Amino acid sequence: MFRGTHRHSLDSKGRMNVPARFRDWLSDHCDGQLIVTIDAQSQEGERCLVAYPLPTWEKVERRIAELPSNNAAARQFQRLFVGQSEELRLDTQGRVLLSPNLRKFAALDKELVLVGQIDKFEIWDAARWDTCQENWLANANGFASLGDLVL
Repeated sequence: MFRGTHRHSLDSKGRMNVPARFRDWLSDHCDGQLIVTIDAQSQEGERCLVAYPLPTWEKVERRIAELPSNNAAARQFQRLFVGQSEELRLDTQGRVLLSPNLRKFAALDKELVLVGQIDKFEIWDAARWDTCQENWLANANGFASLGDLVL
């Protein structure tokens, strides 16, 4: 399970340290294998990457494969979400190498924020995360009805 917000740096080669809690879970449950892809549903100012443990990704992939092939929106989603996905494995130091293509999509520079999302985690540029978080908090009154559903 992935919880919390963790700040990390991207090194000059594009490697990202995975937080110890995330790393331990990934090592225990999927031998450190994960799939990183773009957040195909993000709005322009909210671009980030999404990292799935391999077993979770395989379930998502099966659902995506069931989308109707005659639906243009479904095909576009598949092209973006699956087409941009990359299979990665934690190295011996608990890092993954993010490709230039993925880093470009999410405008990842040096400082990153990894955000736990229960069964996956997001990878954000730190400045973009800080801006989005402030905007979301300023508009948080719309969350009240959602909190009633889960709390």
